[in-house]
Amino acid sequence: MAGLPKRFPNRDDVASVREEAERLEAGEEAGEERRLAGRVMARRGHGKLVFLDLVDRSGQIQLLCAADRAGPVDLDLGDIVGASGKPARTKRGEASLAVDRLELLAKIALPLPDTYHGLVDAETRYRKRYLDLLVNEETRSAFLVRSRMITAIRAQLDADGFVEVETPALQPRYGGAFAEPFVTHSNELDVDLYLRIATELYLKRLIVGGLERVYELGKDFRNEGVSYKHQPEFTMLEWYEAYADYRDTMARIETLVDEVARAVLGTTKVTFRNREIELAAPWQRVPFGEALAREGVWAESEDDLRTVLDGRGIDTSHDRTWPQLVDHALSQFVEPTLVQPTILYDYPVELSPFARAREDDPRLVERFEYFIGGMELGNAFTELNDPDEQAERFRLQAGEREAGDTSAEAGDPDYVEALSYGMPPTGGLGLGIDRLAMLFTGRDTIRDVILFPALRARD
Repeated sequence: MAGLPKRFPNRDDVASVREEAERLEAGEEAGEERRLAGRVMARRGHGKLVFLDLVDRSGQIQLLCAADRAGPVDLDLGDIVGASGKPARTKRGEASLAVDRLELLAKIALPLPDTYHGLVDAETRYRKRYLDLLVNEETRSAFLVRSRMITAIRAQLDADGFVEVETPALQPRYGGAFAEPFVTHSNELDVDLYLRIATELYLKRLIVGGLERVYELGKDFRNEGVSYKHQPEFTMLEWYEAYADYRDTMARIETLVDEVARAVLGTTKVTFRNREIELAAPWQRVPFGEALAREGVWAESEDDLRTVLDGRGIDTSHDRTWPQLVDHALSQFVEPTLVQPTILYDYPVELSPFARAREDDPRLVERFEYFIGGMELGNAFTELNDPDEQAERFRLQAGEREAGDTSAEAGDPDYVEALSYGMPPTGGLGLGIDRLAMLFTGRDTIRDVILFPALRARD
């Protein structure tokens, strides 16, 4: 690489130059010079006229390299070049750049994969994402959609008066979800710490502190299984809004997904797993118990529900508590049927240690989950803000842990103390960013929307 330029300033993006060239008549050349840089992904012709396909993040354009104008072309596929010239349109109508100067900026040392068929081996695509991005335009497009989606979410929440914050990823206690944590150790502090499984308890401390509307968009970590919709490291959005309840939060998430889809995709219709889905608000809303009863998998006692599920051929040997059985019934029989956006609401209190009870029925809490494309996208509550009730819920969760549910909440006395200073009525929500990206890009697996997914070690 010695002697190659260290920079290529004042460059244009390929998409803008291509758009300029497409406005020309066939055989016409523009008058102003443009500068492009990118990777050579195809070559045609030899001798006096060489055609190169140049690709950058924004797209692809043809370079017209005439020997009497640009000099000889001594390049390999995959080389990174800078090109100066004028937008042009060939006699056949192809948008191009007529090259005056061509500079080698970086030399490829290993051959690219088959650029015609693309990189199709899934294992290689995930382990060597840089190659996947290089040769598969659909992959680049999917991750640009994901990026624009996140930008649009932030813009919407910022416009609605939310404040973006950051809370600890390393926590002395983990909480905010039913999940197994990753454990590490601080040598300096001489304490075990946990990679957060959720941002909830810290964000609600900020509501106590008077910030009123807060959100965090970042990584959570759960030491659990891997599937088409699960990864041990994933991206979540959580927000909390003072003086709101779960009904307000239902309306806000419907509106958010609707408006983000319009901003990013230009439509509220997406295709996921060969099904067309309409994301526009409002969404269908169904009580939780009614949804399970429709599928014949609802019972209010552990023994009765286990009998029902066993009779349906479900292995319940790992479900040690009624909440685990209910969750198994939901995921097995209800969730796959919820293709169009659906909100399930009013959950049993045993499933929801942080949600506020309904005033007319304390067996239920003001909680909802929302599903699209047959998978859960997130969870929301009218938040419990009574410190005594919260302490009692933690005690109930401790009983679940003693019964064998290691994912039950461990409890957090400092959080209970924070509630003792008074938290206003609050609506809170979590949204799985990776799963929403799956819907927006039509990808079947979460690994296709995470740049570097976790994979098993090769033998």
